[in-house]
Amino acid sequence: MPWYFYVLEFLGGMFLANGVPHFVQGLSGNPLPTPFSKPPGIGDSSPLVNALWGLGNLVAGVLLLHFFRPHGDAAWSGWIAVGLGALLLAVQLSTHFGKVRAGKR
Repeated sequence: MPWYFYVLEFLGGMFLANGVPHFVQGLSGNPLPTPFSKPPGIGDSSPLVNALWGLGNLVAGVLLLHFFRPHGDAAWSGWIAVGLGALLLAVQLSTHFGKVRAGKR
C-alpha cells in the first residue's frame, strides 16, 4: 500500500473524530465552538452550524475511508493509522474545549 494511503486514513480518523461532537451537539441544540465562530474556535456557533459542520466532517471521513480504506495484508496498520488520527484529534479537542469552557482561552 502506498505511503499516502496511511496519511489519508489518518486524516479520515481525524475527520470522523471531529464530526461526532459537532454533530451530536448540533442535534442536541447546544452551541459549540467551530472555525466559523467569532473568535474562531473559541466563540460558540449555533446548533445548526454545528450540525452542518459535524455532518460535513463525517461525510469527509467516510469518503476518505471509502476510497482509501485499509485492505490487504497490511490492513491492521491502516486501521492503526485511522485510530491514531481519531485519538490525536480527540486529545487535542478535549484539551482545547476544556480550556475554552473553563474560560482560560
